Formats: sequence, C-alpha cells, structure tokens
Amino acid sequence: MGSIKKKVHFLVKKYGTNCPFKIAQHLGILVHFENLGNTLGYYSKQFRIQIIHINETVENRKQEYICSHELGHAILHPEANTPFLKKNTFFSTDQIEIEANTFAIELLFSNDSMDGVTINEAIEDYGIPKQLALLKSY
Repeated sequence: MGSIKKKVHFLVKKYGTNCPFKIAQHLGILVHFENLGNTLGYYSKQFRIQIIHINETVENRKQEYICSHELGHAILHPEANTPFLKKNTFFSTDQIEIEANTFAIELLFSNDSMDGVTINEAIEDYGIPKQLALLKSY
C-alpha cells in the first residue's frame, strides 16, 4: 500500500491540490453528476474516455469522497470493470476496493491538508465509515 501513498503524494505535489475534482480535470477524466438511485458512484472507461459517475443526490462532502474513491480506480485499475466483475464473475473485487479506499483516504487526508483536524473528525465530516481510518498510513 506504500506505492499508493507515493502515487497520491506525486499527484498532490504535481497539481498543487488534494481536490479529487481538480486532479481528475488535470488528468482529463470526466466527472458526471447524475441520479444513480442507491449507487453512490462508479468509474467507467469507454473508448479510451475515463468517466467518474457520482450520484447527484448525495451531499457535497460525501461526493468528494466518492470522487476520490473512483479516481483511485481510474489511476490504480484503469482497465478493471468492477461492476461487471461483481455481477458476472466469481472474481473477488475486495482488493481492488481496498486499494481505491486507501487511495481516497490518502488523498483527502494527506498530511498537508489536515490543519489540526483529527482523522476521526475528518472521517465524520466526510461521512466515511470509521473502519476506513485504519487505511491511512503515517
């Protein structure tokens, strides 16, 4: 998981932000807000066009986490189609999801962006399950 932290650090340093929306824009990844029902978001790649889909009915702070998570998929697993794998195969996507969650946590809670806020306060603010705090490396 150390390589994930290095990738996040590289992106934050290169683009001067830990905002997933701005990083996606710099990378040419489209972000679409749409009504996805019970789905929070997903990443897709169609004809070499990378798209992050985010449920427009979710509050803004949670949308930021969703974008970070899906950006993790776009960067770490650009060819993986996890919705297809979950629905049509016996392939376990657990590791792919853990890595995307780790990417999101490292991006949103980069050491430079914490400004005296504890990880637990930040996780509560984003509406992220507390067990994901364990993914943050220091």
